[in-house]
Amino acid sequence: MKILVLNCGSSSLKFQLINMETEERMAKGNFERIGGMKTTLHLNINGKKEEMLHIARDYDEAIEFVLEVLQKPEYDLIKSLDEIGAVGHRIVHGGEMFSKAVLIDDIVISEIEKCIDLAPLHNPAGVAGIKAAKKVLPDVPMVAVFDTAFHQTMPAKAYIYQIPYRYYTSYKIRKYGFHGTSHKYVSQRITELEGPDKKLINCHLGQGASICAIDSGKSIDTSMGLTPLAGIPMATRCGDIDPAIIPYIMKRDNLGPEDIEEILNKQSGAWGVSGVSSDYKDIEDGYNMGDQRSILTLESQAYKIAQYIGQYMISLGGLDVLTFAGGVGENGIETRERICKYLEPFGVKLDLNLNNVRGKERCISTEDSKVKVYVIPTNEEIMIAEETYNLVVKK
Repeated sequence: MKILVLNCGSSSLKFQLINMETEERMAKGNFERIGGMKTTLHLNINGKKEEMLHIARDYDEAIEFVLEVLQKPEYDLIKSLDEIGAVGHRIVHGGEMFSKAVLIDDIVISEIEKCIDLAPLHNPAGVAGIKAAKKVLPDVPMVAVFDTAFHQTMPAKAYIYQIPYRYYTSYKIRKYGFHGTSHKYVSQRITELEGPDKKLINCHLGQGASICAIDSGKSIDTSMGLTPLAGIPMATRCGDIDPAIIPYIMKRDNLGPEDIEEILNKQSGAWGVSGVSSDYKDIEDGYNMGDQRSILTLESQAYKIAQYIGQYMISLGGLDVLTFAGGVGENGIETRERICKYLEPFGVKLDLNLNNVRGKERCISTEDSKVKVYVIPTNEEIMIAEETYNLVVKK
């Protein structure tokens, strides 16, 4: 069975076509600037990359064009749309309603729409992608896979906020967590490598970043909260800060809610402190050149990540395996070293030679380390495809 995985952003469409018999990624692409005149499709088929300019005013036109491209004879991917057995949709927020992937029907769409207030940038795009795909593939089963679903195993003591309880009962304000598909993939991979019933902390580090405490395959706590703004500092997001900072800045600079959201989401984190870039490669260059703000950015980031790992050791009652995933986690040799240096008192010993790896699965701890440390390149798309396949085949 061939499965199409769709990930709709606020103005973008990422997709992959996966052959589930071989788990081969046949094609992947990213449609950028949907809704404008210069929409661009970046296509990668068997390592061969190309760009196509095509006006896509909405997700209907974007998905229609993607399906046209996938059927082109020169690519030899699919001869007709009948070869697509199912579509898996990445949906950012499922609230408390969804603790696992589900087959999409009108009720599911309605429930996703109810979560729009919790993810105003992402859920509307997800719903638009579902409706657009249903128009062109009306008879193909579709599955929603939620970023938040994996974290629905968190106990109430982990997800409740210490604010008036009525805000939870009335507005469902609580910790939800994100990157669930990535954390679940890494957890399953560690089970394959190290066996079941492990106490695991996964560090998904990239432009967005989150830490997850996983006990025997279940999420028991995670760093992102009601929104992806919470937790550790990221490329442009601030992570955890003193809440009183927000009204203080608003009063001093005469800012509104939209202004402060822009600052905390898009002007903070590594970009805000370093003033160099939101790209960690650039900041790493600044670090190596002795730029003090670049040094402060990366040292502070590693310190706060290590603190979260320490917290989650308490949550788990110990630690068997520490993993690094995501673009920075998989490729950031220096980042991993800085973080693990803080964890040496807890028996974490990094092998500097083994750690000299980018984008490859490898155990990077010493033989006598009390905690196994791994680099696990995440694969959210294959996770979405597998969950879609399992639901469609078993329905």
